[in-house]
Amino acid sequence: VKNISHIYSEGLPHESVALYDISFDIADGEFVGIIGHTGSGKSTLLQHLNGLLKPKSGQIVVGGVDITSGKVSMIDVRRRTGLVFQYPEYQLFEETVAKDVAFGPNNLGLSHEEVEQRVEEALRLVGLDYHEFKDKSPFDLSGGEKRKVAIAGVIAMKPEVLILDEPTAGLDPKAHRDILNMIENIHDHEKNITILVTHKMDDVARLADKVLVMESGKLAMVGTPEEIFSQKDKLQSMGLSIPEATQLIGELRDCGIPLAENVLTLEQAEEALVQYFKDRK
Repeated sequence: VKNISHIYSEGLPHESVALYDISFDIADGEFVGIIGHTGSGKSTLLQHLNGLLKPKSGQIVVGGVDITSGKVSMIDVRRRTGLVFQYPEYQLFEETVAKDVAFGPNNLGLSHEEVEQRVEEALRLVGLDYHEFKDKSPFDLSGGEKRKVAIAGVIAMKPEVLILDEPTAGLDPKAHRDILNMIENIHDHEKNITILVTHKMDDVARLADKVLVMESGKLAMVGTPEEIFSQKDKLQSMGLSIPEATQLIGELRDCGIPLAENVLTLEQAEEALVQYFKDRK
């Protein structure tokens, strides 16, 4: 992404600049978390990555192809970048699960056999049995199952870049864990670039290799989870938090307990506490 800027309602009285000169690189196979307060520009940025919005200036190059070029076809863009919107289950429309998941691959002009294979694989990757669910109506499924079907429809396109906008929004804790485990499994299996936008810092700490922090349309910070979440005061000034495990261990360290630094997950916090008590014996 090179020097992307975007202006809404340009030239009108309510014109607003949504993105200011955004640049970053993502390597093949990286898992990237994007965080930022509401209105920071995250969703606008995502829609540029999928070609839904065109920038005022700048370039987005995926696999050597400039998807912001007027010469590139939208089908080629969709082959390369798949975007799962927030509450994707509202976009289900076909009479069966299999038909819904097959909609994207069918538009790529693939053979019937290839489409069916992709549908079966995509449903398996999201944790749904193909033979059990393929003939069900999407509207008869639970909320979590609907979301999995919607995500399967994007996965079936086999994008080089999978973008997920708040994929666990509105789910109960169990469904949240299921979706998060599913995303991790998909990334491990597909070896693609995965971009996760979320307000849940614990999810970013667990999954991300790199974190982008957006503020008021600008890219305020870029780094590893350890680098980003070590800057608690700066994040708080943007209205952002740090992972719960990091907060807990930090408070214990402030009380004089010599625990390991750079703790991001509950598993790491558990290890730090166990090690502390072992050392006291």
